Amino acid sequence: MSKGTIKTVKDVMNQNFCRVDGLLTVEDAVTLMQRSNARVLIVNKRDEQDEYGILLLSDIAKKVLAKNLSPERVNIYEIMSKPALCIRSQMQIRFCARLFNKFGLAVAPVVDKEDDIIGVINYDDLVLSGLPNL
Repeated sequence: MSKGTIKTVKDVMNQNFCRVDGLLTVEDAVTLMQRSNARVLIVNKRDEQDEYGILLLSDIAKKVLAKNLSPERVNIYEIMSKPALCIRSQMQIRFCARLFNKFGLAVAPVVDKEDDIIGVINYDDLVLSGLPNL
């Protein structure tokens, strides 16, 4: 990519996430995250009228660990954030950073033109992959 090219979210996003069903337990989610080295779970839509959900490690720490709940008895749908605010893959990274700041996001799913999730974006990606060569 040349120095004058405007970088988009698709240029710097990562694919370190897993897609799961909301009925999965937190215990199973943590096992999956450990096995796949993913730090983000995208919760699938139940149907076409539904929205994606998102689960972060911080959600598990705050809503399960800190409250001393049993991870094998809590389902993802009980603690996930929904709807997940999705970022268009063709959005410029500077606008994505502004959106993160305005809405207090740390990570978000990235969708293509068909609204299919193709990756995730976080501040690390924006700064470490996006800022050099701007």
